[in-house]
Amino acid sequence: MPSDDTDRLGRLLARHQALHDPAREPRNGLRWLPELRRWQAARLKASFRHFLHDAQRAPAAEFFLSDVYGDRDFTRRDADIFRVIPMMRRLLPKKLLGTVADAIELGALTQELDLRMAEVLEALAPRRKRLDDALYGEAYRQVGQARLRTRQIELIGRVGRGFGKALQMSGVSALLAFSRGPARLAGLGELQGFLERGYAAFESLADPAAFVDEIERDELAVSRRLFADEAEPFAFD
Repeated sequence: MPSDDTDRLGRLLARHQALHDPAREPRNGLRWLPELRRWQAARLKASFRHFLHDAQRAPAAEFFLSDVYGDRDFTRRDADIFRVIPMMRRLLPKKLLGTVADAIELGALTQELDLRMAEVLEALAPRRKRLDDALYGEAYRQVGQARLRTRQIELIGRVGRGFGKALQMSGVSALLAFSRGPARLAGLGELQGFLERGYAAFESLADPAAFVDEIERDELAVSRRLFADEAEPFAFD
């Protein structure tokens, strides 16, 4: 892993940790933030319903919901990564390391956008307690940042394609199995679990690229509809 890639991972982890630290980022205490995360996780699960009802694609869909773009605390996983960057550089394939970096960037960008959304929701609806499609759409448009929204969706695709490409690399499955025991002894269970779950989830797919392409296409359509203030932005045929 070249030093510039190592530096990227270090910078992303520092940014991710700063955005989640209530002492450095007081917007983490906004009352709308937990409701926003709950609502977005439920919305994505509803959008993934057709994947979840497909036995072949359900494991990969569940991985996206729980480990890539879900309402989950990634602090422990990221702390694991921060401690073992030099070891990761020696042991893991470059492409898989790039996938880890993309996942960290996605988490940081999602947090940044969520903090902006929570701040706008506080101004728009100081007395309301629950989100709905209309209020979410209004806040989404007020936050704007279309370029960052596109980047967020692009990173979802990059993480998925990274695990898909890992299936084509010789020795990755054996490496993950071999590192399971040492990772747990070293207290790196969250990072190990993330890699193993991603690899196993994509192993069940007949066409990983098509799966990821469909997610990207659908999420870009949702973003376009939200910015255009179209009716039923989350509906699909």
